[in-house]
Amino acid sequence: MMSEKKMSVLEHIAELRKRLIIVVVFFFVAMITGFFIAKPIIVFLQQTDEAKQFALNAFRPADPLIVYMQFTFIIALILTFPVLLYQLWAFISPGLYEKERRVTLSYIPLSVALFLLGISFSYFILFPFVIDFMGRLSNDLNIQQMIGINEYFRFLLQLTLPFGLLFQLPVVIMFLTRLGIINPAFLVKVRKYAYFVLLVIAAIITPPEILSHLMVTIPLFILYEISIIVSRFAYKKAQSSQIKESDQK
Repeated sequence: MMSEKKMSVLEHIAELRKRLIIVVVFFFVAMITGFFIAKPIIVFLQQTDEAKQFALNAFRPADPLIVYMQFTFIIALILTFPVLLYQLWAFISPGLYEKERRVTLSYIPLSVALFLLGISFSYFILFPFVIDFMGRLSNDLNIQQMIGINEYFRFLLQLTLPFGLLFQLPVVIMFLTRLGIINPAFLVKVRKYAYFVLLVIAAIITPPEILSHLMVTIPLFILYEISIIVSRFAYKKAQSSQIKESDQK
């Protein structure tokens, strides 16, 4: 039994290694793709109303290259994200029932859609508001803004990308509920602590201004409440599947 157990562990390690290699290889292919499409994206973002408020400067010779490689890397990550999710699903799917495999596989397009929705919310709603707030504050203080292109795009990415991850909350909750790790009662019990954590996250990624803080906090609270509803649905499904399996036995 020990040798069989060790063999099983080694097989799992080999399978995980294979999945990781696939992800890494795809990431490098996506880096090549990102290298070619980074330029039009950067040029487009420089023509937006928010960017035109500033004279974007390169304060160091390497700044244009840094910006270019940042976008190449981010594009590669976004392109690799669905592949990473699929490989994760493929690794754990042998331990799932057939119905659970189909259900969890459907999480991948949902997760990608929520990721893009989070980035879109941050870029089209939050980012313009924050830029406008910063501009008004500079005018009130009689400060002439000279923004480095590296600093501008770094600020843009730091503000938008976290929302792509935060909007994964319902999918993560659904997945953990289906695995039996958490349940709706637990989420309701820790709601006030979760709200506090979300408040802290909102304070970190927004400027010190109450309206922008609310623009981030309220959607995060709504996401948490949606996650509870999703967890209830997933929990009922899991319970129903267990009852059917016990009846068949």
